[in-house]
Amino acid sequence: MNDKRFGSLTLRGLIIGLLGSVIITSSSMYVALRMGALPWPTIFVAVLSLTLLKLFKDSTLQEVNVTHTAMSAGAMVAGGLAFTIPGIWILNPDASIGIWPVLAVTLFGALLGTLFTLHHRKQYIERDPLPYPMGTAAFNTLTVGDTGGKQAVKLFTSMGASAVFTFLRDRIGIIPAAWITGMPGKHTPFFGMWLSPMAAGIGYIVGPLYTGVWFLGAVLGFYIIIPFGISFGIFPDAAAADLFRSNLGIGLMVGTGLGIFLRGLYTFVKKWYSRRKETAVSFRTNRLFWIGVVISVMLWLTTSLTLIHVILLVLGIWITTSMAALLTGQTGINPMEIFGILVLLGIQLIQRPDMSTAFLIAGIAAVACGLTGDVMNDLKTGSKLGTPPMSQIAAETAGSLLGAVIAVAVLFVMKEAFGGFGTPELPAPQAAAVSAMVGGLGHPAAFTIGLIAGAGLYLLKVPATTFGLGVYLPITISSIVFLGGLTRFISDIVVKEHKKSDIQRDGGIIASGFLGGEGITGVVLAIVSIFTL
Repeated sequence: MNDKRFGSLTLRGLIIGLLGSVIITSSSMYVALRMGALPWPTIFVAVLSLTLLKLFKDSTLQEVNVTHTAMSAGAMVAGGLAFTIPGIWILNPDASIGIWPVLAVTLFGALLGTLFTLHHRKQYIERDPLPYPMGTAAFNTLTVGDTGGKQAVKLFTSMGASAVFTFLRDRIGIIPAAWITGMPGKHTPFFGMWLSPMAAGIGYIVGPLYTGVWFLGAVLGFYIIIPFGISFGIFPDAAAADLFRSNLGIGLMVGTGLGIFLRGLYTFVKKWYSRRKETAVSFRTNRLFWIGVVISVMLWLTTSLTLIHVILLVLGIWITTSMAALLTGQTGINPMEIFGILVLLGIQLIQRPDMSTAFLIAGIAAVACGLTGDVMNDLKTGSKLGTPPMSQIAAETAGSLLGAVIAVAVLFVMKEAFGGFGTPELPAPQAAAVSAMVGGLGHPAAFTIGLIAGAGLYLLKVPATTFGLGVYLPITISSIVFLGGLTRFISDIVVKEHKKSDIQRDGGIIASGFLGGEGITGVVLAIVSIFTL
């Protein structure tokens, strides 16, 4: 292409990316429905794209970057779909929703996710750059793998060790998934740690600030709210305390979205009041706005959503995709189904949809948020490699739309093959959780407290989303990530100043290997499981 904005987008790269997208999307849908897990595909597709394009002598890392963007885009589309839509049949096995409504909402979710990825890129990649541990790990993997040498030995040694560890844990079962120990005290919950090289690597790359805030949230949730709340009679039992904790964590994360909205509204009013005329940035903003309007009108005309539903949905997706981009950048975790639930709950306050439409709303939001979080990792890699972002956006569009078609097809094939969802053979655990929350929040007061606190913390520039994630997630995940961040903190203190940059570089490469080994093994095991069904 002559347009420099698309200079790294090649026909061969696009073909390789789309063929890979079919495999990655299919395996992601399968493992999400069968196992309730969805390993990040970023490192796997980066290595695969590098290996295939190295067969061509004139290939570049920028071309590889664009190719793996197309290849991975469908994975989180599949995740957003698998984590929400099967809940329709879990609640009502005889529900008569067909393939076309599901395909329509998945395609629209992919389009909105792509649109808001482009919108959020400048904020979180350029103006206030976030770590994006998966994107950083992909960059280290590509550059070190391309140049070779001692750094490549460190990378692939740690990657191999992580892969063996994951295989022994997930396939052979020799290594347990988590280490758990009891804690003294009648009302004190257990302490545990997820045995995951990838999570430890994420913690190291993210660094002590975000992991420290994350772990403080976990301490508040599990070792202050639960034991003291029960001891002082605030909660009648552990189940009630745990419900308060989880809804407080969700509220803190959503409060960040409210803070984003309030800050955006303030900026808009300020610019309008001062009558400042913008140039290129204003044109792009207006262009994205009108594209969003076209997508919204098409969504209204082709689905069961009312006009009010569509307006509220797009507004909610704008907020939650920003939260997904922020949370993925800070922690490497993207709870897309939670964002889908939150958009749905917000809409239900104004105009309550019927059950099938409710799940479709949650599905669109989850697909959009999953895609945004995933591709922001690829865009982080691209910013480090100097890849033209529009090349990646074009690849994301192609990969996500193809992924939408493949994901829906696999969903209905598996439904027919297993006779439905919510069974031992096809548990779809996230969708089951979504179906349980369709009726509303379990503890509105805790959610409201978190909402207000989260918005205030965000406006004070405190990472409220990360703090809320710590309150919400199991202690086993928070502790292993904190261990990685603590390792980074200790190494920064004890290492002499003139060697600090070398240690940080080597540590980042080894951590990237940990991410890559577990991520690649998880994807491979998912693909193998399809053929050994």
